Amino acid sequence: MSVEFQDYYATLGLSREASEDEIKKAFRKLARQYHPDVAQDKPAAEAKFKEINEAYEVLSDPEKRKKYDLLGAHWRDAENGMPPPPPRQSRRRAQAGVPEPEFHFGGTGFSDFFEQYFSGGTRYGFPEDDPGGFQYSYTQGGQPRARRGSDIEGDILVTLHEAMHGTVRPISMQSVNPQTGQVETTEFQVRIPPGATDGRRIRVPGHGEPGQGGAPAGDLFLRVRHATHPNFSSREADIYYELDIAPWEAVLGAEIVVPTLDGSIKLRIPAGAENGQKLRAKNRGLPKGKTGERGDFYVVLNVQLPTTLSSEERTLWENLRATSSFRPRAS
Repeated sequence: MSVEFQDYYATLGLSREASEDEIKKAFRKLARQYHPDVAQDKPAAEAKFKEINEAYEVLSDPEKRKKYDLLGAHWRDAENGMPPPPPRQSRRRAQAGVPEPEFHFGGTGFSDFFEQYFSGGTRYGFPEDDPGGFQYSYTQGGQPRARRGSDIEGDILVTLHEAMHGTVRPISMQSVNPQTGQVETTEFQVRIPPGATDGRRIRVPGHGEPGQGGAPAGDLFLRVRHATHPNFSSREADIYYELDIAPWEAVLGAEIVVPTLDGSIKLRIPAGAENGQKLRAKNRGLPKGKTGERGDFYVVLNVQLPTTLSSEERTLWENLRATSSFRPRAS
């Protein structure tokens, strides 16, 4: 099955020489515009949001971006008849000389292009009773020997809202039989449980590689990848939010309303708050299993200094400098 090249720079509206800061700013602008929680046309926004996330996933990572830039050059050569670099294959299959079956997913939030080149490839977990590596084996009567199908692993893009509340996602999987070359499509649903953390593997029994000789199929494991949110980030079950505050709010303290994944909360900034200081709201993060316990919500303070001053503001700052006894601590 052919794989369509994805122009991630065009998706974010950037040139190939864009800096890391430009990539981050472009993503945040587009993510806020197309986030499904705020867009009126939710289906169209959701599709665009996934494209933006995929582009940012690659271009924000220096190693992935380097690989992508190199691949892009090869892909332009492919238009002139030169094939692109081959996808990653199973080491054991390659050693055994066994054809590598193809699998393409729909509904995971990632394109075939990303799955093939940037998610590590579809990887196979071989049965424990197969220490010598995969091989097609037959009985003395010429019948295929019973052998459980291998497991398949892929990625699934999950928004923080889905991770908070849980959801059910329709998934389709196209597989190419390496012996016949025929394309087979199966459709099924995958339940994303509340509290699905980044990196968690969700097992879908019986949707791996078909078994041999009447043996059962392997399993499909979908690895959760949290979609990058324009405001929040996650670490395990904890949620982080960066809050810009004024210098006087840091010095004098303040009460500010901040958003969370399930409503706003009032936050008290203590007097004398420091840049980078973390304020914790207990049990406002992602759920932890079925116990009712949740992770925490952390607000990271970013003290912002004014870059332009009116004449009146400058006078006030000069008066503060003249009257204040504060001196920075020696490093």
